Amino acid sequence: MIENDPQSLERDLRRLRPANPPDEFLARLAKVPAALSPRPQPPAHSEPVPGPRLGRGNSRVRVPWFRWLAPIPAAALLAAGLLIWHALRPLSPPPAPALAGHAQPVLKADAVEIDKPLVAAFDTVARLPGGEPVRFRCREWNDHLVMRDSARGVVFEQDVSRIEVVPVSIETY
Repeated sequence: MIENDPQSLERDLRRLRPANPPDEFLARLAKVPAALSPRPQPPAHSEPVPGPRLGRGNSRVRVPWFRWLAPIPAAALLAAGLLIWHALRPLSPPPAPALAGHAQPVLKADAVEIDKPLVAAFDTVARLPGGEPVRFRCREWNDHLVMRDSARGVVFEQDVSRIEVVPVSIETY
């Protein structure tokens, strides 16, 4: 019967002695350069490290909190800079330039045609740096836009080609 008592497990573990490391490991360990070996720790000082002192003559008072006062000038300088920046920046955005006399839109399209024909579609396979294959489905589209303003006699036409690439998983059976 196996005991699940933690105290007996601890007792058994204390009786065990560790095995000696293999000779091969000790030989490799002996070849480690001195730069990689652990450095000896400096002896701990029993006396406190001298800090800033206040007072006159022989009466000296230690001020360990003095080191916390050092960032105050930097914080004050930062606060002053933020206040100056806040005071100098404009309160509202600059007004938009006034239009030259009329507020009507320049182009009022009364006929709009949008066409998106598919020009080409194909699949291709590529390999990732790890060697896994990836399949891509590629489609080439030609977006065609025509806007007409018959009151002014203006026609605006735009053709834009675009390629759509979608990675697709490869089914393996």
